[in-house]
Amino acid sequence: VMIRVGETVATAVTLMTRENVGALLVKEVCRTEGNIVVGVFSERDVARALSIHGAAALAMPVSAFIGRSVISCEPRDSIETVLRLMDENHIRHVPVMEDHTLVGVISARDLIRHFLQQSSPALQEPAAAVVHA
Repeated sequence: VMIRVGETVATAVTLMTRENVGALLVKEVCRTEGNIVVGVFSERDVARALSIHGAAALAMPVSAFIGRSVISCEPRDSIETVLRLMDENHIRHVPVMEDHTLVGVISARDLIRHFLQQSSPALQEPAAAVVHA
């Protein structure tokens, strides 16, 4: 689900609620190149915006709360590569780009579902193997 770069945080929250998603791809419309993904706006960004600006954040554009570079992957990248991008950048949504064109998005939830469908000995390990305090 996409939102334009100039839309407000309030509009983003409404869209995320209506579409039941945790993040939106932020696009900038370019006459010559169509929709260009310029960032990802997530529930985490909403929380940060509200904690810093209070209710005034709802009237601010989503562009005020997205990072400068889009962290993305390509369709040929391995699942391990995507997991490393998520882990190293503390993100839960990775746009999939092919030749600067958006192909889709991979979320942490997508990866969880993928792994639950697989048969792996690691899935049988006790929770203590990954818990941290």
